[in-house]
Amino acid sequence: MTTVLVADDDADIRDLVAFKLEQAGLEVLAVGDGQTAVETARSRLPTLAVLDVSMPGLSGIDVCRALRSDPATAGMLIIMLTARVQEQDVEGGFSAGADDYVTKPFSPRELVSRIQALLTRASA
Repeated sequence: MTTVLVADDDADIRDLVAFKLEQAGLEVLAVGDGQTAVETARSRLPTLAVLDVSMPGLSGIDVCRALRSDPATAGMLIIMLTARVQEQDVEGGFSAGADDYVTKPFSPRELVSRIQALLTRASA
């Protein structure tokens, strides 16, 4: 089963994303902050991470950079999920190594579709 790490400090969003991903047949590891996201990613090695940009402590950008710099997690697929929609924010997410960037408010169905598309491309 494919495992997805969901890191968001907003419990409602985290629970919604986890629920939708579980409905799509994915195993979900849900965490509420960046440091726990890095630790969980390194110990459990999920296939994909969905990271909120604005989290206390380590931001999603910081987590993305940490995962990309670690050989064990460098190949992990990463989607940034954020309310930050300015061009420089999107650019910052991609320059940190994100594979996709989804802005809030978002469609849970679209997020699942983007995740499935990334997973399909990665396994091809």
